[in-house]
Parts: sequence; structure tokens; C-alpha cells
Amino acid sequence: MASFQTVGIIGKQGDPDKVRTTLHTLVHHLRSHRLEVLLDAESAHLLDAPLGHALTLDALGARCDLVLVVGGDGTLLHAARAMAAHGVPLLGINLGRLGFLVDVSPRAIEAALDQVLAGEFEEDSRALLHAEILAEGLPERAHSALNDVVIHKWNTARMIEFETWIDGVFVNAQRSDGLIIATPTGSTAYALSGGGPLIDPALEAMLLVPICPHDLTNRPLVIPASRTIEIRLARIDRGHVQVSCDGQTDLQLAPEARVRIRRHADRVRLLHPRGHDHYQILRAKLGWGGHTAGLPA
Repeated sequence: MASFQTVGIIGKQGDPDKVRTTLHTLVHHLRSHRLEVLLDAESAHLLDAPLGHALTLDALGARCDLVLVVGGDGTLLHAARAMAAHGVPLLGINLGRLGFLVDVSPRAIEAALDQVLAGEFEEDSRALLHAEILAEGLPERAHSALNDVVIHKWNTARMIEFETWIDGVFVNAQRSDGLIIATPTGSTAYALSGGGPLIDPALEAMLLVPICPHDLTNRPLVIPASRTIEIRLARIDRGHVQVSCDGQTDLQLAPEARVRIRRHADRVRLLHPRGHDHYQILRAKLGWGGHTAGLPA
């Protein structure tokens, strides 16, 4: 049985009325279980908590046994990158459209929480990416991503040219609008829009999806997660390209910069109530049909 004593709450920014109602429900229910409840800045603001009660995400990670994320997949992506270093599990409360990562409905909050607090849950371990920006004479910059690292143009209407290397071995050169490097988690995000395959989250893999490639023989590539990817830009495109991590962190590349992506040492822990079904979420999100009449279930 799990033993959660201190529970953190991270709230979605925006849509204050809907978020505030959910936060009140969560705090009341958690305190009825005699649990300590800690709040991030947005949650503290919406609940009119006394000054000084809000904690940074790093402080929440250091003190909490469990963190509840109230919002959508974007809010969870932000929280996941911060909590991974602390090994704190996350439970997502979905306030928007059905999410791939936040799967507890506001209508089921109390029942789902009771299950999780009683140890009745399923745990999901998700890989992160570690992206490094390498340039001669400049300090190394590194960022993490749960969904994807995207290399793309930012101030020009033309394609960019780059080479892809894997474990120091040349793979290909291409002209395209960019490249998506995704985890299995991210295979249902931008990579899916780019024509990439869906990858079961349990697989240890990385996915490379070209964005609108000039040469149609440049196809999505799935590789083992143990590989190291390096992207080298053509000289003419340096200064016109940036790197985005989970669509939330943007980094412009300096001249001579290279991008190196590998599996992160940390992992994200996601909790789901019993009966969680990844394929049911795919059916609902992607409009797949259910069982065909006359065939066994």
C-alpha cells in the first residue's frame, strides 16, 4: 500500500473559475484524510492562501510524496520536467479536453483520489529527453522534454538544411522545415501531426520525424532509446534555427552550434486509477471505432 503524507498541487494558469472550484474540492478532500497540502504559486493565488504559502516547483518536489496536476497535458508537461529530478509521482486532473496524460475527470476526483491514497493505482514510468546545445567557446545549455525536442526555423520562409548523426555515425542530410525528436509519450503530439507512428509508452525508443521534407524518401525513423542523436546545421542556416522543448522552452542556436539529444537519466512517474487503458484513450482521442458487431470482445 502507498503511504502519501504530503501532497502538492500544481494548478493551470488561466480559466480561474473552473480551476478554483477543482482546487477547493481537492484541498478539502485531502485535508479530510489528514494529509499535508502544499501549493504552487498559481494554486495559492487562486485559493487566496496567506502570503508565503506558495512554493516553487523545486520546493514541492523536495517535500511532497505525491503531486496533483490540475489542468491539461501542457500543465502536466511543465510539472513533469520539474518533478522528475525528485522522483515524485504525478496524478493528472483533466480540466480541458480529454488528455493523453491527465486522465482523471473532475467528476471523479474524490473516488479517484480515494483509490490512489489507498494504494489502488497503476504506475507508469515515462522517458524524458535531454537536449544539449553545444557551441565552441560558449557555455553548454541543456534542457529536458517529456514529449519532444523540435529543431525548426523561426524567421525565414525557406527550408533549413542539416545532417543527422546517430552514435557518431552519419545517417542522412536533408532539407525540410525541421525535425521532431520524440519520446513514445510524444508520439501522440506534434510527431503524430507530422506523420509519425504511434509508439506504445512502454517501449524504450526515440522517434525522428522530419517536418515537411523536400525529399519524400525522408521518412520517420524509430531508434533505440540508448542512442545519441546529433544534429549539425548547414552554415547558411545558422542563426535562423531554434530548438523547442515540449513547445514550452525556445532556444535560438548560435553560429557553429550543434544539438545533441539523448535519453535523460531521470524518468517521469505517472499514476492512474485502477483500470487505466492507454488504448481506450487513443480510441477516444483519435476517433477509432469500438468493437465490431459480431466479433468477440
